[in-house]
Order: sequence, then structure tokens, then C-alpha cells
Amino acid sequence: MARNPSSKTPYRILGVATDATAAEIKTAYRRKAREMHPDLDPDNPWAEEEFKRLSAAYQLLSDATERARYDRGDIDGDGRRKTSARTSSAGKAETKSRGFEGFFKDRAGPDIDGVDVNYGLKVSFLEAARGAHKDIKTTHGATLKVNVPAGTLDGQVLRLKGQGMRGFGKGRDGDAMVEVEVETHPIYKCIGRNIHTEVPVDLDTAILGGKIQVETIDGMVNVNVPANSNSGGRLRLRGRGLAAGGRKTEERGDHYVTMIVTLPDKPDPELAAFIKGRQKS
Repeated sequence: MARNPSSKTPYRILGVATDATAAEIKTAYRRKAREMHPDLDPDNPWAEEEFKRLSAAYQLLSDATERARYDRGDIDGDGRRKTSARTSSAGKAETKSRGFEGFFKDRAGPDIDGVDVNYGLKVSFLEAARGAHKDIKTTHGATLKVNVPAGTLDGQVLRLKGQGMRGFGKGRDGDAMVEVEVETHPIYKCIGRNIHTEVPVDLDTAILGGKIQVETIDGMVNVNVPANSNSGGRLRLRGRGLAAGGRKTEERGDHYVTMIVTLPDKPDPELAAFIKGRQKS
């Protein structure tokens, strides 16, 4: 059975039980790393040492072999083999005084990767469709510039390398993970990378054919309406949908226009007479 940890043990530093799972240890470390990162407490001269102590505790407990050795009592929290019974009392006192913190006094601190930080960013539909440059505030008060690629989808996560919490030693800086929330639009509806809109078509154009103007995310375009078109008919504007959003493996979508045939605003006596004549025939 695992022993009760003292206040300086790796378990207590991470705030987990001695029977915690690997997943629980990882979750606890990531949560505490965000809370204790020195960038968030620049006026605390001990913040960096406390963070290193936290990371060292995680390094020990996340290694199944080293954790088992520690639980058996073969090594101390600093990863050093425990003193044998033949060690002098002076040596014992020296080893005990070093304890877990001796890890930092006797050698350089560990190489610690910085923690990734999650952010949320809300953009309009057209900003996501056309691309935009946005600013967000980081956890330590700095401004982070975000390039939103054209064609960004709702819920897409943008990774900004090296813009998260800084690392220590040879550890890499963490990344900023920006999840984009795209606001809905009153006209454009998206299914995947295809855009769908509805446009009114007057009766004359629907019967005889002609051109109408359609508003796309790239601006107004002229579209040919075939003769004898009905309400609900669709026109396809190839390549007028959303761009690949930074994904090289995807192609730009299409824009589908659903035609809604409309009657004249004012009554048309000739049209009414023509339809009555057809009904009698």
C-alpha cells in the first residue's frame, strides 16, 4: 500500500492522491501549470522555482517506472537513490536536508515544455469567409495577433506555435490554441464549404430566361437564369463558396442559389387575362 505523502512529496505538489491514474496526474499538472506559470505572477520571485518544482513532480510521476520506484521507497522525490543503512549520520542529515528541493540546488533545472493555452475568438461570418486579422488578450495581459485564414469554419482551432506559456531550459514554448466561433449570417447558410442563398426571380425572367445579380462573399456577380425556371430550382456558382481555410488538401466550395419566383408588385391585367384564357381552353 502506498505511504501517506508529506507536504513536500510530488503527489502533494500536484494535488493528487497516491493512487491517481496517469490521466488524472496529467490533468492536474496541466491545470496547475496554467495557474502557477511565472508569466502570470511576474512580481513573485519564487514563482519560477515553484513552477520548476511542479514540473519535476510531474516528470517523476508521469514515468511509470520512476513512480513505482518512488512508491516502493527506492528513491526520494528528487529521483535520487535513498541512503543505505551504512551511510554515516552526517551523510543522512545532509541527504535529508536536501530532500525534494535539492534537485534544484545541485543541478540545473529540468527542461520543461511550456503549456498550451486555449483561447476563444468570435468573428463575423464574412470575416471568417474572407479572412481577417484579429487581436486577443493573453492570460498574462499581452496582445496576441491572430490571422484568421479565409474559409475558417465554426469550431475550427487555429494553432499559434510558441504563443502559449514559455518553456524552461531547452523546453519548447507552448502553443496558443484559438477556437473560432463564427457568427451566423442572415443571408448565407453553410453546409461544409458550400454556401447556400435564396434570390428572388421575377416572373418574366423565370419564363423567358435572363440575367440576375447574386451577392456572393466575393461581391456581386451576374448569373444566367435558364428559361422556364421554377421556384426551388438551384443554380451552381462553381468555386464561389468557402476557401480551404488554410488546409491544402481541400478545395474551395461552391455557391448554390435557390430561385424564388415572384409575381409582379402590381396586378398585371394582361397576365390575368392570359391565365383565365388558358383555364377556359
